[in-house]
Amino acid sequence: MMSATYRPRLIAALPLLMLAASCVAAAKPAASPPRPAPSATIPPAPPAPLPPLRTDFGLRGVPEQGATLVGQLPAGTRSLTLDGKPIPFAADGAFLIAFDRDAGPTALLALTLADGRSAERSLDVAPGRWRIEAINAPYRGSASSDAEFERRRPAELAQIAAARDTKVESDGWRQKFRWPVTGRLSGFFGSQRVYQGKPGTYHSGTDVAVPAGTPFVAPADGVVVLAASAPFTLEGNLLIVDHGMGLSSAFLHCQRLDVKVGDRVIQGQRLGTVGQTGRATGPHMHWGLKWRDARLDPGKLAGPIGG
Repeated sequence: MMSATYRPRLIAALPLLMLAASCVAAAKPAASPPRPAPSATIPPAPPAPLPPLRTDFGLRGVPEQGATLVGQLPAGTRSLTLDGKPIPFAADGAFLIAFDRDAGPTALLALTLADGRSAERSLDVAPGRWRIEAINAPYRGSASSDAEFERRRPAELAQIAAARDTKVESDGWRQKFRWPVTGRLSGFFGSQRVYQGKPGTYHSGTDVAVPAGTPFVAPADGVVVLAASAPFTLEGNLLIVDHGMGLSSAFLHCQRLDVKVGDRVIQGQRLGTVGQTGRATGPHMHWGLKWRDARLDPGKLAGPIGG
């Protein structure tokens, strides 16, 4: 039981207790932490402008019948064509093109980059000046009759076609070519030939007259794709070396061959000796050059003989 003394004190304190309770009830809750301001959005940087596209194709050489040119493509090139036909190119963008003895007056180079851009260059192909050469040799070469020539020739042509279709890896096409042998020029590329009064095709190479047995060498690095096991009717002992990128050398009328199919040869390496086999009136080296189906002038690639 509450004492009489304590009751008056409690009654006096009630107003203070009620005030304290009201203060506690009126207290505001603690404020929540401020939300971070949204981060500002940074716009992406504009793409760097594309470098200007060169349209000269880095070509070196003169576009003319029987000539070769080398060029340099820009990085990112996806395809290259010459008159609509695909042209291979090396990983570094280097490439080779050439013009047949009977090439037309113009040609069109076109490239496409991986980013979709494209470029074209029209080339004016200068005409060649061709001679007429009368040759005192039978049209059918070493064949004893027309019938024998007709019988033997298809197999020879098939061997030549198969050799030229062989795919090899070689950088010989990049080199400065040299003459396989030096001496007197006795036959000129592109000349119209007449054999004992019978017109033939134009001369597909350049002849260098030297004594039989004279060694001849590789004009550039390459791979042997044909080494005739027996003399052909027209070419005699025939050797073909592929220099890569579709460019190949043919050596005709050889006396002896010192290399075999599949051999890798280096520029200046001895390949055999000069002879008089096949359709030949005397010992000489016939050097022919071909790029794909185009027959080329060796002198335009190797420069003046002995130079």
